[in-house]
Amino acid sequence: MSMTNGEAAKNLTDKATYERLEKDVTAVKNDIAALTDQITDALNSFAGTAGKQARRGYKQARANAESAVDDMSERGSAMMDAAQDAASSIEESLEDVITQRPLATVGLALGVGFLIGAMWRR
Repeated sequence: MSMTNGEAAKNLTDKATYERLEKDVTAVKNDIAALTDQITDALNSFAGTAGKQARRGYKQARANAESAVDDMSERGSAMMDAAQDAASSIEESLEDVITQRPLATVGLALGVGFLIGAMWRR
């Protein structure tokens, strides 16, 4: 079987077309691989940035919470000091009244005790 000029030209054209398509497919594969690398790099960069922002936000929230706890502790201490001062002042006032009017104080204590006892029975 011998090949005619037309068949030989057709085979050469088919071979050239095949080689061109093969080169195009290889180029597309390389482009896809490069694009995949670019997307991976972009996602890694985004994840790194998001992680940094999350850590920064956590540190800020922690600092705010610690500041609030310190502030509440200071306020609690101030309130405790004020309560102790008030209790001390009341104690001093009661001591003064008791030393100035001992009989009136005993009578008042008896009256309050009687009222509590009367209310207790009901």
